[in-house]
This record gives sequence, structure tokens and C-alpha cells, in this order.
Amino acid sequence: MSRDVGGRAKYRLIAGDLRDAINSGSYAPGERLPGENALMERYGVARMTARQALSVLQNEGLTSTRKGAGVFVRDFRPIVRQGISRLSRDGWGTGRGVWDSDEDRRALTVDKVKVRETKASGYIAEALGLEEGETVITRNRRYLLDGRAVLIASSSLPASIARGTAIADKDTGPGGVYARLAELGLAPSRFREDLRSRMPTETETSMLGLDAGTPVITIARTAYTAEGTPVELNEMTLDASAHVLRYDFDA
Repeated sequence: MSRDVGGRAKYRLIAGDLRDAINSGSYAPGERLPGENALMERYGVARMTARQALSVLQNEGLTSTRKGAGVFVRDFRPIVRQGISRLSRDGWGTGRGVWDSDEDRRALTVDKVKVRETKASGYIAEALGLEEGETVITRNRRYLLDGRAVLIASSSLPASIARGTAIADKDTGPGGVYARLAELGLAPSRFREDLRSRMPTETETSMLGLDAGTPVITIARTAYTAEGTPVELNEMTLDASAHVLRYDFDA
């Protein structure tokens, strides 16, 4: 591996210089970075070293590659996901969606909505307190912000609750699923979220348009009534480079 006099891998030195330039604003969002040839000449390194340096920045989510055009500073403002206030009944109970607290007045849209009946198995049945093979209504959708896919989600609800209601429609109406559950006397009173980070599957990479090396954050949220009955399991897959997860709570 090519190293500088300090023993540091040269590709990391180059990546560090470019990172500092991006963070200082020397390279603005959307601006093209020097290509492999320019880096080879500037630093006197082999093409592989220059390529590794650019890959580091892409893996950190600072850049994106446009085929045939080069490497560019990412021009995207992260979504700040309000982990607690977004689930307040003051929001969905008054007709607002839970995403309204996150999108910062930017155009959030939903596409690829699919609603179907499936058989609950494994962890889904366990999370909802169902027997294996019981029917659930599953709602799959993808969320776009500024025209870019940022999240895919799949909600599962017992069919005994959701069948024949607006929950089983593509458009659930003002306030979304939680408002409809409230109308059925099953308003969510408590939530539990399990978060983890991992590398995406091929399907997730395709649906979210992820650059190589970009991880995802998965959130499995279970909604419970005041009596402790689980009424929904929502499994979300987030583009980790596009989100900041924020939790404000009292000591």
C-alpha cells in the first residue's frame, strides 16, 4: 500500500484533504471534485490510490458518482427525524401525518403504495400477538423527498382490525393509520422502536437508489393501545446518509 512519509496511507491523506475542502466550503454542494487523473498528477500517486481516496468520501456519504460525469459533493439536506414528538397524538390526532414533523416544509411524497392481505409468520406474528398464519393487512410504500427516495416502509396490522376500513385503502386519510385506529377505539398510546444499522439488500439498494457503500438504518416500531394490545408493526428502512435521528426528552 502506498504511504506517505508519516506512515499514513496516501489515499487517506488525499481523502482527508478533500474532506476538509468540502467541510470548509471550498467545494460547494453539487460541485464536481477533481477526478482520478487530476489527483494522480497533484499527489503523484497511482490511479488505484486516487480511486480509493474518492471511494472513502463516497462511503462517508459526502459525495455521489454520476456515471460518465465524475464525483460530486452531495447536494442534499439531511432529514431530521423527530423520534418522539412525531408520534404525539397532538399531531396525527389533528389530521397531520407523523412525517410532517420531519420534512422541514420540503415536498415529501409517497409512491409505490401497495396494500395486500398476507399471512403473519415469525416475528410479525409475535410482535402483533397473533398465531402463525393469521391474516394481516400489509401496507408497503416508498417515501421521496425533493424527488429522491429516502425511506421504504412496511406496516402490518391484524386483518381483524383493518379489513374493510380506510386502513386497507391506499389513501388512509388525514392523520393516517393512527387516526383511523383511534376512530376504531384502538388509538395508539405507547410505542416501542428498535433501531439497528446494516448494509442494504439488493432490493433496498435499488428502491432507495443508494450509492455503493451506503448503509441503511432500520426501525421496527410497534404501536400499542392503552390496554397494551399491539395494533401495528411498522418496519422502516432509511437511507442512513439522508437522515439524522433526533430524540428530545426530559431528564
